[in-house]
Amino acid sequence: MRKTRPIRKLLAANRSEIAIRIFRAANELDLRTVAIYSQEDRLALHRFKADEAYQVGAGKGPVEAYLDIPGIVALAKERGVDAIHPGYGFLSENPAFARACEKAGLIFVGPPPSLLELLGDKTAARRLAASAGVAVLPGTENAVKSAAEAHKIAREIAFPVIVKAAMGGGGRGMRVVHDATQLDALLEEAQGEARSAFGDASVFLEKYLPRARHLEVQILADHHGNLLHLYERDCSVQRRHQKVVEVAPAANLPGNIRREICDAAVQLARMANYRNAGTVEFLYDVDSQKWYFIEVNPRIQVEHTVTEMVTGIDLVRSQILIAQGHKLHEPPMALPRQESILVNGAALQCRVTTEDPEKNFAPDYGKISTYRSPAGFGIRLDGGTAYAGAMLAQSHSLGRKSSRSLPANGPRPPRIPHSRSENKYPLRRKCREPPEVSRRRSHHLFPR
Repeated sequence: MRKTRPIRKLLAANRSEIAIRIFRAANELDLRTVAIYSQEDRLALHRFKADEAYQVGAGKGPVEAYLDIPGIVALAKERGVDAIHPGYGFLSENPAFARACEKAGLIFVGPPPSLLELLGDKTAARRLAASAGVAVLPGTENAVKSAAEAHKIAREIAFPVIVKAAMGGGGRGMRVVHDATQLDALLEEAQGEARSAFGDASVFLEKYLPRARHLEVQILADHHGNLLHLYERDCSVQRRHQKVVEVAPAANLPGNIRREICDAAVQLARMANYRNAGTVEFLYDVDSQKWYFIEVNPRIQVEHTVTEMVTGIDLVRSQILIAQGHKLHEPPMALPRQESILVNGAALQCRVTTEDPEKNFAPDYGKISTYRSPAGFGIRLDGGTAYAGAMLAQSHSLGRKSSRSLPANGPRPPRIPHSRSENKYPLRRKCREPPEVSRRRSHHLFPR
């Protein structure tokens, strides 16, 4: 059991949409917010949505800057931060980061380091699921040590099999093998991608289901033994093992399957003594009508908003309150009991990606020449590509010295006091621009 520990200032150790999402939840809880940004992100929107913003990873690349554990923790201590929310990606599942936060006296908004270590190893998670009585696919209990061992196991579980990175996720380090002649080459490919993506070449084998639906159950758990599931999402529409369309709830899913996977997710989370938000993922074989556990994501996910839309429960706000030690069913959280959580309507999330067909459909980049931004309740724009174009246009309108007109590192202008009754949309007060930027834009739009 954890005593209540208030948070007054929250740092988002991330960028772009998820950082802004964290700031919105923190703002609604009347917390002061801190953004970090790399040199390349000095004009990024998330920097200007926070009360304070600081550059990290000086001299590092645009990705490495957000992986600078000592630098981020030191900055948080120096600026009086109470808690760090890692978002998704980057350091969100890094037990060393969670441990560094704890050592520095900072609250890590997520599961404890021990859980991140346990669930970060997919073979260990499989063993945990099996011990909890949750069905797992036929496969290896540990990472394979050689090609000869991989061939032996593949023959035992029968082709097709899938090679999966043991220490990573996001569809990286995965290869489907249809027969023995492909195994050596694809095993080597998967190991190489796992090494470059996660710093660990360990892989394991599982039985591959050609006609399976990919289902995931959202979990919330506090530090007092209370645990909820918020039903399932369907992410079966994928490209190269990357999720493209996410739907909540899963359409045309038999009611007994829905109940069984939700109960299994709760059972597994209790076995692991889970804390904070997480997702338990399953495969449902439409041919055999059987389901199997595949992994746990111990963090908030990109697609968390479709669950929020159909349940009405703010997951990021819940994460922050859980991290402070509050109970799920008591104020200020006051979430409904399991039997009272209802799913209303349906929500869908789509991701637009770019690929180059002439380079084996490798991720591509380019320039958006025409862009129309949709709007309306429930519309959310992720990613930096579209916004980067907008920022470039804005920078151009400000002139060549636009970067000099932006505020230096440090706190934003003082916040304007307000009450909930005065401002029904707290995020709007984050959209103020520094006076010098406003003046320059006004002069550009309305020249004297």
